[in-house]
Amino acid sequence: MSWCRCLAARFALVVAAALLGACATPPAGDGANGLKPLVKQPAVPAGAAPRSQVPSVRYDLAVSGYGEEGPDDGIPGDEGPGEIFERGGASWYGIQFHQRKTANGERFNMTEMTAAHKTLPFNTRVCVRSLVNGREVLVRINDRGPYASGRVIDLSRAAAEAIGMLGMGIKQVALSIADKETARCGGAVVGAADPPPQAAEDPAPKPARNGGNGAARKRR
Repeated sequence: MSWCRCLAARFALVVAAALLGACATPPAGDGANGLKPLVKQPAVPAGAAPRSQVPSVRYDLAVSGYGEEGPDDGIPGDEGPGEIFERGGASWYGIQFHQRKTANGERFNMTEMTAAHKTLPFNTRVCVRSLVNGREVLVRINDRGPYASGRVIDLSRAAAEAIGMLGMGIKQVALSIADKETARCGGAVVGAADPPPQAAEDPAPKPARNGGNGAARKRR
């Protein structure tokens, strides 16, 4: 009988040890392995772009006057002028629009270095480089357009002639913002674009050709 009592005591000890071990084991996910549970991230609304894909570059180009407090004349996403920001077809317009009003209110002059662009601020100075022959011209934006597919800029006749595209109709070009301090387009200094027109002043009266009191004759 003594051996039965001894066996029963040992069995009771084994059961007690198993129960104590089960109580001491921490629940899964509460730091059993020294790891903290992950923080649940907020869900992205349906249709919204991930934060890492939302662009943060500025599209703030130089405008008329180039004042000391004015915006920087850099390309969107770049630190300074000179970098190409757009490529595409260039067209030109001439005598059929000569002296008509442009989108900024001034008269179009086909002999001046001006151009039309769909979005650039008026009076932005733009370098237009031909991708055919490498020639460049500096123009001032004073009109809107072109709106034909594949075209990025519409040049005046004089600007088109400067890069050798009069006989081509449409030419592939690259656009960049000119350095406002040195009037540079790429690696070459070019002639400055025409400044915005100012209000014309009344000419001084001319003296009368014949004698008399010397007063100028008035126009009728």
